[in-house]
Amino acid sequence: MRSGKVLIGYSLAALLLALSACKGSHEGKAVSELPVVQVNVQDVVEKNIGSQLEVAGTVQAVERALISPRVSGQIVQLPVVLGSRVQKGDLLVKISAAETNAQVLQARAQFEQVKRNLAREERLEQQEASTPETVKSLRDQARIAEAALQEATGMLEYATIHAPFAGTITRKIASVGELASPGSVLLELENDKLLQVVVQVPERVMLKVHKGDLLPITVPAAGVKVIGKVAELATAADPVSRTAQVKIDLEPGVDDLRSGQFARVILAGTEEKSLIVSEKAVLPFGQMERVFLVDGSGATAGADKIARLRLVRTGSRDNGQVEILAGLTSGDQVVVGCAEKLQDGQPLKVVTEASVPSTPRMEKVPVVPSAPGMEKGRP
Repeated sequence: MRSGKVLIGYSLAALLLALSACKGSHEGKAVSELPVVQVNVQDVVEKNIGSQLEVAGTVQAVERALISPRVSGQIVQLPVVLGSRVQKGDLLVKISAAETNAQVLQARAQFEQVKRNLAREERLEQQEASTPETVKSLRDQARIAEAALQEATGMLEYATIHAPFAGTITRKIASVGELASPGSVLLELENDKLLQVVVQVPERVMLKVHKGDLLPITVPAAGVKVIGKVAELATAADPVSRTAQVKIDLEPGVDDLRSGQFARVILAGTEEKSLIVSEKAVLPFGQMERVFLVDGSGATAGADKIARLRLVRTGSRDNGQVEILAGLTSGDQVVVGCAEKLQDGQPLKVVTEASVPSTPRMEKVPVVPSAPGMEKGRP
């Protein structure tokens, strides 16, 4: 019985060896019979590629004012509404400041009384019926009363608020009849003719931005692409977000731009060494990607090279070019075009060689104003 089992084991082993031999001879025959394919190739060259950094910003008005009173009282006039356009000096708010008005009347009466007393004592001094000390004291009192009158009159002028510049009412908080108190915001006024974009620039590129630089700006909501000029920039970075604020002025007269719109600003990034190949050389391979290397060893008659399959890991893509992060080295040659028809070991006939243009890499900063350690993202 035992000898029978041994005999069956030897028979199975012999059968497996026979199948393997048949399979190997079949595969060898298939590879040797692969036709020669004419292909274009491209050298994989390591190049310094300048990156571009894209940061998010907000459109704002250069001139903004929060309108608030300096005296207490009831609002009796408010001739503007949300979206109203006003000119410099136009009436915005009028407050009925009865208490301040009473203070003005009181200060004026005191000033007039001191003036009369001073005039009387000056006449008596000329008649030697009054002393110089008395006249001097009344003159001091007259100056004090005049200053009090000017202060009260100035406070009364604060009851009427005029537009400090021409612009548009972007917020209206108060209404006629409400009580206004010092420091409470009643209106917000913006000059929508002079706009700027405010961005937070990462500290790693902060030193590359200078006052007067011209930067490309895109406002997606308005479909506007303009060039802005750096007007202000912070000299110190925020220790929390590791960014510095930069204000970029826009040219006046650009239509469809509104305060508060989202904007994108392109900054010059850093230069890095990268391997770039054509998009035509990279093929999907399941959830991976592959290219065909050109191998000069093992070439057959009528063929210059042999195609070797290589899995790669890719990075950014731009303008028909792909960044290779792993799988290739500088000096390799890859097949460009018709690669989807090739098999590993396919004999090749090289027709032409293509060059790889240099393209900038785009980096994006996440739209999180105070997120520490902003990392670049691939587009």
